[in-house]
Amino acid sequence: MADIFVTRYLAPAAVERLRAAGHSVILNLQERTLAHAELVAQLAGKAGLIAYVPDRIDAALVDACPDLRAVANVAVGFNNIDIAACTRRGIGVSNTPDVLTNATAEIAWALIYACARRTAEAERHLRAGKWHGWGPRQFLGHDIVGQTLGIIGAGRIGRQVARMARGLAMPIVYYSPSAKPDFEAEMGAVRVSLDQLLRDSDFVSVHTPLTPATHHLIGRPQFALMKSTAILINTARGPVVDEVALVEALRTKRIFAAGLDVYENEPRLAPGVADLDNAVLLPHIGSATVETRTRMALLAADNMIAMLAGRRPPTPVNPELWPNLPAG
Repeated sequence: MADIFVTRYLAPAAVERLRAAGHSVILNLQERTLAHAELVAQLAGKAGLIAYVPDRIDAALVDACPDLRAVANVAVGFNNIDIAACTRRGIGVSNTPDVLTNATAEIAWALIYACARRTAEAERHLRAGKWHGWGPRQFLGHDIVGQTLGIIGAGRIGRQVARMARGLAMPIVYYSPSAKPDFEAEMGAVRVSLDQLLRDSDFVSVHTPLTPATHHLIGRPQFALMKSTAILINTARGPVVDEVALVEALRTKRIFAAGLDVYENEPRLAPGVADLDNAVLLPHIGSATVETRTRMALLAADNMIAMLAGRRPPTPVNPELWPNLPAG
């Protein structure tokens, strides 16, 4: 039927699903992101590409791969893909929303707790043999129960983070370009301006997609508005936060702490951030559970099978390529 190249490991169940549909699957077995020229070479004669967030699918790559007909991104975000270039060439693009909502929301909460209660810092202290017994001022953090949670970007993941606050008596405020009446009714969430959210929130959790409008949405002017006890969490995309300004805000104690699972220039970190005890840093593991990554892979496989068959995929990014066609 068609040859498909996969840029990294893919759950075996998804590989089998693709092969059962009659496709040939070629996997990159190297645990690294392929350079542009390497990816172009691998895509020679391939109709399908299953890609991940680090893979750059730009106009130059699309132009160099005339046989390419479909790109299935194993992620919710797709800022790594030039959607306009793909659409001009008639190349379908899909993503994997919904299936990683819970896992990513869980990581946001793991970071909230780790920052507020200084658990990562305390564990490092203990493992280094520096703990010599209990003390009344050791690793004092901040309460979570009853504190205000600010959600930037009230999409699937942002809403799930808010839902997980049930039982913690946390007032919810959110910033979004458009009102979300159902979210407000469900959670009692209050829509506010970004500046108001930053002033009022004890925890600020970022869940907006990366677009030109959200690049460095949180920078030096925004940190100046936040409480000195505030905690910033970013599990969305690294460039939404100006990391140089964040390092400054953490070093000067402008804010209390930050928890990051994404970075501006992954896998490189902003200079100085790794030296800060009030920064909790994770290596982009928001969706990293066996169950979630398997669901993502299976959805990517279903998307690819549909696109190569000329059908609208279950979760298209450029649906205009399949006008008036049902998914499947």
